[in-house]
Amino acid sequence: MDISLSEKRNGTQIEPTSVHGILWLQTHFESNHWESISSGLVIIPSQDAHILKNDATEAGLNVNFINSLSQLDKI
Repeated sequence: MDISLSEKRNGTQIEPTSVHGILWLQTHFESNHWESISSGLVIIPSQDAHILKNDATEAGLNVNFINSLSQLDKI
């Protein structure tokens, strides 16, 4: 896997998980965002995340998109 996209309440978190993922993301975002992206601190609108996933997949990257997770309280 090169990039992980995790849906959150306020958008989709981008987490590069390989050097290829980081390099690809660097070609798509301005340099002042690279440190935050490489640290997994960036959340983008979910619609943009779907576009990003399609572009990255077409470029040959492996992208894991987690639509949503919920944890139920234990009884």
